[in-house]
Amino acid sequence: MNAALQIQDPVMPLLPQSKGFTLTPSRQSPRMLELTFAQDTVEAFVKAVAEWPVQALEYKSFLRFRIGQILDDLCEGTLRPVLINTILDRATGGMLITPQGLNDVSRADDMVKFSSAVAHLIGRSNFDAMSGQFYARFVVVNTDNSDSYLRQPHRVMELHNDGTFVEERTDYVLMMKIDEQNMEGGNSLLLHLDDWADLNPFYTHPLARREMRFTAPPSKNVREDVFHAVFDNDAEGRPTMRYIDQFVQPKDYEEGIWLNALSESLENSPHKLSVPVPIGSFVLINNMFWLHGRDRFTAHAGLRRELMRQRGYISYPKALYQRGQ
Repeated sequence: MNAALQIQDPVMPLLPQSKGFTLTPSRQSPRMLELTFAQDTVEAFVKAVAEWPVQALEYKSFLRFRIGQILDDLCEGTLRPVLINTILDRATGGMLITPQGLNDVSRADDMVKFSSAVAHLIGRSNFDAMSGQFYARFVVVNTDNSDSYLRQPHRVMELHNDGTFVEERTDYVLMMKIDEQNMEGGNSLLLHLDDWADLNPFYTHPLARREMRFTAPPSKNVREDVFHAVFDNDAEGRPTMRYIDQFVQPKDYEEGIWLNALSESLENSPHKLSVPVPIGSFVLINNMFWLHGRDRFTAHAGLRRELMRQRGYISYPKALYQRGQ
């Protein structure tokens, strides 16, 4: 595993230094932190980046880092270390981020800009083949005939890691809620790997390091199969995971039975979190030791939810990685 996945001291000692935002433990779990930006910080950011439409960020990738710099400057340089420390901290590694005031679909472009700024303060978002951009926006409605559970509203999308069917590193996942109409249910489901009671039996099983085939359905626009093990470890020897039940292809009875048992164990974990995500908020997690999914929705003819996804790799200068100072 790369050095960016080394997890060390928690972020909490940095809190007194924060400017323009607050950071507190979530109601669901102390592992999930809630980062809330003050509305004046958000509006100052929106004004400062107004000259660049989202298309400019799509065409000129360096602008994504520039708007990240603008957001960090508005927070007097305190934001980037907090983001990096939190996403790398094995004890946490996950945030629910709320930019106050960005809570209506009419401000969708501002939401994309804001979340892109945050993502590019910790690394870079990978190319998303499904959309052909560095991010993907997609809509969930009451009826769907897609080829994966991503857009199917009336069933649970089980716990998984992202980026299992591509070669690129996928250190983090960002999921933002842009719009929601006639919605009941559909909370984000999250499980920290270290809270999974059956981690050790599966991590130490002979099949844990066997390369398995992962293949994506046509809607993902990825044609090549990828081969890798379900489990690996970080630079300090701790378990990491690359798993999704829909796209792993067991080659024989032994692999199929083991994968089924793994899936059932994850889904039945009592430590699985159910996290409501308001419009305009987004979840940012370390994809190596957090699994995520989505609960089912209650059927409604007018149901609509629009989401935005980014996923990519973590990159940071060591000088920014503070050790609880």
